Amino acid sequence: MSWLILVDNERDLSNADTPHKVMTTRDYLSRPQLFGDTKPKIVNLSRSYAYQGTGYYCSLLAEARGHRIVPSVETVIELSRKALYKKALPELEDTLGRCLDKADGDPAERTSLMVCFGQTQDPAFTAFARLLFDWYRAPILRVRLAGEGGRQIKAISLDPLSALKGDERAVFLSALEAYTRRAWRAARTRIPAKYALAVLHDPREELAPTTVASLKHFARIAARMRVEVAPIGRRDLDRLAEFDALFIRETTAIDNHTYRFARRAQQEGMPVIDDPQSMIRCTNKVYLAERLAASHLPTPKTLIVQSLRQADGLAGVLGWPVVLKIPDGSFSRGVFKAETPEDLRTRLRSLLDESDLVIAQEYVPTAFDWRIGVLGGEPLYACQYLMAKKHWQIVRHEPGKAPAEGGFRSVPVAQAPGEVIDIAVRAAGLIGDGLYGVDLKQAETGIKVIEINDNPDLNHGVEDAAEKDVLWERLAGWFVTRLER
Repeated sequence: MSWLILVDNERDLSNADTPHKVMTTRDYLSRPQLFGDTKPKIVNLSRSYAYQGTGYYCSLLAEARGHRIVPSVETVIELSRKALYKKALPELEDTLGRCLDKADGDPAERTSLMVCFGQTQDPAFTAFARLLFDWYRAPILRVRLAGEGGRQIKAISLDPLSALKGDERAVFLSALEAYTRRAWRAARTRIPAKYALAVLHDPREELAPTTVASLKHFARIAARMRVEVAPIGRRDLDRLAEFDALFIRETTAIDNHTYRFARRAQQEGMPVIDDPQSMIRCTNKVYLAERLAASHLPTPKTLIVQSLRQADGLAGVLGWPVVLKIPDGSFSRGVFKAETPEDLRTRLRSLLDESDLVIAQEYVPTAFDWRIGVLGGEPLYACQYLMAKKHWQIVRHEPGKAPAEGGFRSVPVAQAPGEVIDIAVRAAGLIGDGLYGVDLKQAETGIKVIEINDNPDLNHGVEDAAEKDVLWERLAGWFVTRLER
């Protein structure tokens, strides 16, 4: 005997439907010595795989008898709850998205997919079906979709043969025939994660430093290094001690939950990006101006303004136009360019109402800003952020409109100007040994450090466009190195 098909009811599948022997699950469970030394390969088509139910016991006892069976009891258990199969979702959803881009029809109308032995009705989803079957060897899997364009997996379930409708049964029989013609191949062995990395992220944040898709890409890379990436939200502070390390991917601020998470992680002895000290130092441009000046790193001419009385003397030192910055702005917010004395006084008066100190700087026009990512004291990536169209900053903010961003050019670190890299690494070293994004301008007057960001953008297809997955491997490695110390 080569293959054995188990069914709860003989009406589910008869010997006329398949060349293989069909047996009821009741007979299989009650006759443990039936096959003697013969080791059949079994397809378990029970109507239910509920814990300690008939289908569950068939898969469990098949392994005790040395029989090879799909689904295995491990697969049955893992697919019983989303919490148990969530580790597979980043990789599955990424492949699903690529398949949806190729599929015909309106994605919004697609609410589920049926996968039988790694095959599906729509050839556009072949890659997804094969990957799903590689993760979870099961005869029939139903994937329920959600989110915009059906790109999120709401649930994965083991479906019984009796649940198939229309031509789905024909698809199943064809897939069964194809599967049983092949040699038995065990499911891919997946090494369990050694560490759990919590990623604090708000998917609704308009200018989040990392997109959901990019975090899923990072999760796939980290999994190869035995690091499980788990998203958490602002309400999960009490869960933080369940993890080994923390990676903050929300815009940081001292007066919101991101700082509380960083402090708690540090108190728990967890490696954390961004650490509290880096947040304190980088989120305040007054501190950065003083620190950079004291270290003799090149910066635009900078003055600290405490009073409106200083307005008249600013242009004499800095020239026109004058750039004004609030201490804790981010993503080009809270940065203004004053072209005239009247505009300067108006802007300065407004900013001093918000903060006791304001940064005034000379204007250094360039077509782009360098952003050098630095991790653990070493350059991680080099990227040029182009100015937004018809604007002097890389992000243009207008009331009532979505932020408009300029383009980018990613450059291999080895090909970026050596002086730019050197100055960026030295600047980041003033803050700590975590992850930083150093913004610099390369002008006729030389290279100038604009600021150091503790929470720089990291997005798949942008910052990693030149360094590829090496960027994400090094990031995961930063956490692993510190955990293994």
